[in-house]
Amino acid sequence: MNKTTLTFFAAIAWFITSIILLTLPGTSFPQEDWLDKIWFDKWVHIGMFALLVVLWCLAMRFYRAGKSSTYFIRIFRTIAIIFLAYGIIMEFVQKEFVPLRSFDSGDIVADAVGCAVGLIFSTKRYIKK
Repeated sequence: MNKTTLTFFAAIAWFITSIILLTLPGTSFPQEDWLDKIWFDKWVHIGMFALLVVLWCLAMRFYRAGKSSTYFIRIFRTIAIIFLAYGIIMEFVQKEFVPLRSFDSGDIVADAVGCAVGLIFSTKRYIKK
C-alpha cells in the first residue's frame, strides 16, 4: 500500500470513528464530576477535530503532490471549514436524534479550535515555503 492510499485510509477511518463517537448515546460516557472540572469533553473535541483536519490535509498533500503552496493553503482552509461545518451539523444531529445528548455551543467552539489547530499545524508542517 502506497503513502497516498494509506493516508486516505487513515483519514477515512478517523472520520468514521468520529461519527461513531459523536453519535453514541449519552449513557455511554462516564459521569464523573472531575471530568467536568477539567473540561474533558472540550479537550476531546479539540483533539478529534484537529486530527481530522491534519489527516485530511496530509492525504490531500500526498494526492496532489507538486502543486503550489497557494493551492495547498486554499485546500487546507477548505478542509478546516468543511470539518467545522461537520461539527456544527453533528451538534444538531445529537440534539435531534441521539438519546441523552444535546446541542452544546461550547462543543462548536472546541471544534473550531481543533480545526484551527489542525490547520495551523498542517500549514506549517506540510507546505514548503
